[in-house]
Amino acid sequence: MKSLRVLVVDDSAYSRRSITKMLEGMPGVEVVGYAVDGEEGIRQAISLKPDLVTLDLEMPRMDGFTLLRILTNRFSLPVLVISALSDADKVFRALEMGALDFVAKPMQGHTRELSSIEQDLRWKVKQVMVNLLSRKARQSVPLPELDTVRRASRAVSKRTVELVAIASSTGGPPALQSIFSSFDQSYPFSVVVAQHMPAGFTRAFAERLNRTSPFTVREAKDNDVVEAGVALIAPGGSNLVLEENDGVVRAKVRPPEAKDRYVPSADVLFESCARLYGNRMLAVVLTGMGNDGSKGVVAVKERGGQVLAESEDSAVVYGMPREAVATGCVDRVVPLPGISQAILVCGGF
Repeated sequence: MKSLRVLVVDDSAYSRRSITKMLEGMPGVEVVGYAVDGEEGIRQAISLKPDLVTLDLEMPRMDGFTLLRILTNRFSLPVLVISALSDADKVFRALEMGALDFVAKPMQGHTRELSSIEQDLRWKVKQVMVNLLSRKARQSVPLPELDTVRRASRAVSKRTVELVAIASSTGGPPALQSIFSSFDQSYPFSVVVAQHMPAGFTRAFAERLNRTSPFTVREAKDNDVVEAGVALIAPGGSNLVLEENDGVVRAKVRPPEAKDRYVPSADVLFESCARLYGNRMLAVVLTGMGNDGSKGVVAVKERGGQVLAESEDSAVVYGMPREAVATGCVDRVVPLPGISQAILVCGGF
């Protein structure tokens, strides 16, 4: 792939110019065209054959959701949604419909504050490039280490798991929705989740999960008690750690440190969980770009915990699971539809 060809779809001329300027400063990225509404977006997708589409959901004529459905189902194009913080429910609907990821833009998109998304936008576009290149490489080069893990799934003891810690990024919201909604009942273990997400989105996301899950799902607050049957979602833009005092485990919400490349950090969460729960915990690494969680699963395994990773077959982006597998600490590689059952089996339920 000589360059990543990007189509920008947005009805705001200012937004189109700003996004184009941000992307054209990236090596290996070429903005090949624009569209001001969904109908023009379809014509441009057919004509220009882009590798990636950035999409504003609020547009005249054909709305962003209709265009998203066509781009993902008919053209199999990765779509990066760029939407305002106030549109959280719409963002999660778009992710469930197949959007690759989203970038949260300021409430007033026509102001200079739009420049605040540049780092996040560039990072996610860069990861799309990496994912496309690695996907092509995997088509020509077998990955023996993955087959080895599948064949050599270690025997899992029947000890009871008290805590399940889950890490996810790109593709994570619909994957988590699938997992939480597939449990037939609430089980006597606690769940903590680090889903890479900016501040302001995780409360709506937790409420969305709670509507379809037998577990009680909510955004974690500082000093929340970690208890069975409850899932705590790390607040966007912050790290979540667990601490014990007088026999009670509580959630602690911490600002990210300069070294934390991914926030909320799965490594930070996993390491704190491993210190407290040891062999009574299970770590699960789902779809996502990058390598967050790979250090954390080593800590989990060193203290006797178990580790699951989502398989390449179902992961939207096989970055985080791949890096976890590469550590040699993953006990089982499981496709998304089987993860809830695998959690129960590993937990002895």
